[in-house]
Amino acid sequence: MTQAMQTNNNRLVLMLIAGIPVTMFLAATWLWYYVEKGDLDLVASLGTANQGTLVQPPRQIDAIALFDDTGAPRKYIDLEPRWTLAVPEAGADCAATCEHLLYLTRQIHVAMGKEFNRIRRVYLSETPLDQAGLKLDRLSDGNTVPGSFSELLGTEHRGMRYLQLGPGGYDALFAEQRDAPDTWYLIDPAGWVMMSYNDSIHYKDVISDLKFLLKNSGV
Repeated sequence: MTQAMQTNNNRLVLMLIAGIPVTMFLAATWLWYYVEKGDLDLVASLGTANQGTLVQPPRQIDAIALFDDTGAPRKYIDLEPRWTLAVPEAGADCAATCEHLLYLTRQIHVAMGKEFNRIRRVYLSETPLDQAGLKLDRLSDGNTVPGSFSELLGTEHRGMRYLQLGPGGYDALFAEQRDAPDTWYLIDPAGWVMMSYNDSIHYKDVISDLKFLLKNSGV
């Protein structure tokens, strides 16, 4: 082999090596773009035997006006990208089923162990936080019932976000819960409501779904 041919071969190898990160970056960007638009169902494409029910088509939470616990406008996409366990509530008061879903999602979140910080929990209602009521005789974990709903979040569910939905937001995003009150949802890091669960699904099956998604999403 001549010196010129060897030099050309070396250059070709270097170009291929240099091109690998660029190719991977472009592929990842393309994938996330279509997932964010809702044109690509990541869960179905990866072939997971999910235990939850896929929301078809997924619903973009930022299509609805959102407000934080102070009443200030908030965009979901501005939050740190995380997978979200979402507990919606149709009425102004959190009663027994609502409290149980808060308890259940808390136990699932804690059980995720080292993946805990890649997940968050959010409570969503059209009622402002300072007007949300609590109608309970007991808590699922046996603790004393707090005096208010905001106190419940502050003592039993520290770190859980409260997001107020704009008018019509509940029916646009979580309509299934009206017929099945024990339903809660999984929202992906880009803000797509993409899967629902109910109390009949064992918490270990939910954890299996979450671990699969965390492993394959990179977020």
